[in-house]
Amino acid sequence: MEIRLAEAGDAEQACTVLRRSIRDLCIEDHRNDEASLRDWLANKTPAQVLAWITLPGSHLLVAVEGEAIAGVASAAANGEILLNYVSPDFRFCGVSKALVSALETHLRALGCRRAFLSSTLTAHSFYRGLGYRDTGPAEAWRTMKAQPMEKPLAE
Repeated sequence: MEIRLAEAGDAEQACTVLRRSIRDLCIEDHRNDEASLRDWLANKTPAQVLAWITLPGSHLLVAVEGEAIAGVASAAANGEILLNYVSPDFRFCGVSKALVSALETHLRALGCRRAFLSSTLTAHSFYRGLGYRDTGPAEAWRTMKAQPMEKPLAE
């Protein structure tokens, strides 16, 4: 598996990974409620993914296995992990862990002392296993809940 910066030509396949991951793997969060899914998927379009890829200063990564994009992740320069989604075809293969590790390495290089994120219910135990800790109660996010978490980044 290769972890690399996303390129413009990755936008469509990366978008498909985001949408499939949300629809197929995050059922605990959206509970197959079409309104929740519609809200969550609204900005997960090929055009929007391309905009994220080409945004100056963007750090959107893809995990690639052969010709397939296995996962998509991104972080902001302030230390916030914005995306971390894996294709259902590559679940439990270490893709998300590798992406988070690459994001943390990038954030350390930027001088960030911590990484922080809002976790879905689906991913909460995954992040806890990587050393992230809850920073407060779960917050309302659209029709779902998001758990704020953070992890110190050792220098």
